[in-house]
Amino acid sequence: MNHQNKFYRKFLSLAASAALLTSIAVPAVSANMKGQKPGKPYELTIMHTNDTHAHLDTVAKRVAAIKQVREESANTLLLDAGDVFSGTLYFNEYEGLADLEFMNLAGYDAMTFGNHEFDKGTATLANFVKDADFPFVSANVNFETDQNINMFSNNEISPEPNDGEVYKGFVKEVNGEKIGIFGLTTAETVDISSPGPDVQFNDYINEAKAAVKAFEDQGINKIVALTHIGLNDGGGDNDLMLAEEVEGIDVIVGGHTHVKLTEPVFVEAGKEPTVIVQANEYGKFLGTLDVKFNKNGKVVEYAGELLDVKAYPEDPEAAKILNEKYKPAVDEMKQTVIGTTTVELVGGNPAARTGETNLGNLITDGMLAKAKTINHNTVIAVQNGGGIRTSVDAGEITMAKVLEVMPFGNSLGIMQLTGAEIKEALEHSVKDAPTAFGGFLQVSGLKFGYDSSLPAGQRVQSVEVKEDGVNYVSVELNKTYTVATNTFTAKGGDGYDVFAKAYKEGRVSEPGFVDWEIFTEYISAQEQNTVSPSVEGRIVDIAN
Repeated sequence: MNHQNKFYRKFLSLAASAALLTSIAVPAVSANMKGQKPGKPYELTIMHTNDTHAHLDTVAKRVAAIKQVREESANTLLLDAGDVFSGTLYFNEYEGLADLEFMNLAGYDAMTFGNHEFDKGTATLANFVKDADFPFVSANVNFETDQNINMFSNNEISPEPNDGEVYKGFVKEVNGEKIGIFGLTTAETVDISSPGPDVQFNDYINEAKAAVKAFEDQGINKIVALTHIGLNDGGGDNDLMLAEEVEGIDVIVGGHTHVKLTEPVFVEAGKEPTVIVQANEYGKFLGTLDVKFNKNGKVVEYAGELLDVKAYPEDPEAAKILNEKYKPAVDEMKQTVIGTTTVELVGGNPAARTGETNLGNLITDGMLAKAKTINHNTVIAVQNGGGIRTSVDAGEITMAKVLEVMPFGNSLGIMQLTGAEIKEALEHSVKDAPTAFGGFLQVSGLKFGYDSSLPAGQRVQSVEVKEDGVNYVSVELNKTYTVATNTFTAKGGDGYDVFAKAYKEGRVSEPGFVDWEIFTEYISAQEQNTVSPSVEGRIVDIAN
């Protein structure tokens, strides 16, 4: 598979821009680049990854894709927008150092910190930072009083950065042209990870403005923001607001929300436009952005593409390292017993797609417990039955079996929904009942009754919420509730338009945390790591 010719789409059509505007609900988006000043343009190819979350089984293909793009493009940057940590057994075993070896091999130029880089505290992160063959950037994170990172941290915009050190930003020279690169990390990290009390998160808008000014004062007019704040995340900071509020950012390479941006987002909110890219998740794609600047550093042409790494052969060197050094221990870990169940845990098709199951209850109870540690107002959790792939026999539960039940690695999302929206979602959940539907919702903190003999959309007869964690009370249609789910469902998967609307309106926070990790953590919190879930009448079909 070849990286497409540069600027294969020189301009997004106005119609495409309008469609993009509608899909993500952003103001003033256009691709009209007329009126640029004449002068010799500078072409740059930015390769980018984000939210790889220790998914290393395809890393040799990613390395091959990176090498091919470098062969085709004269001027390149390779950037990572954070969340290399957490998500697979590779991280459980190697705490990011396996990922780092491949990032060093691939020749990354910079990385910003994601919230999950702090999951095991700054001591683990320091081990990752110090061995990197590239610098880190995050303008709004201050490590000055953190004993683990402080020795590697430079509270400055550096003209000559050192590998394995942290900066607000730095200057990178690419074939004679100076590029300013700075980073941002979501302030939600304090609530959704474990940075510790000595790591300070400052206002991202103020820090971004200061970084841009610092570059411009040095005469640098090509500026890249490497961010882990989300495209349109509801946590209080995101890339769309950044592009609108901060003048002078040419490109935003983003992460955190796992968005698959097959076309860049082009924002015209000031004197010069900003191009935003993001490359989905788990190393599935290598993002590429071909961007052309005029002599004043204004973006005048661009073309973005996500390269599917599965289409590439494995890089032999990377494959050898993976298969000989890292994969054997992970394969062994899959046989680890994480707990015991005294009863069969019922999932799969059709059981989890047609009615309440004890495994659905166990999974959503764990999801709700985890969400409450992040947002104590969370009272409900819902899980699509299609994401509960199989049953588990009574007896020991192995890690391999957990990964068989939840193979997609869906991450946690926390939604703000009205009672009316919850009822609408439940109507969608049971629209095909008693026929199996992958979007059938297993629930916790909630119970509802429906009548499958009635027309779809008119089936839900009662909805009750366990607001205090003990007693069920009738849902109030105009009241707002905090609801946990997985981000596949939160973004509108299985046809949940009501959730997709909330997502587009910024009412969904994405703290991350992968479903199988949440599940194993919940089991380990039970007495003797033993579970005995039952069907409790959370979902009742009155017709039966």
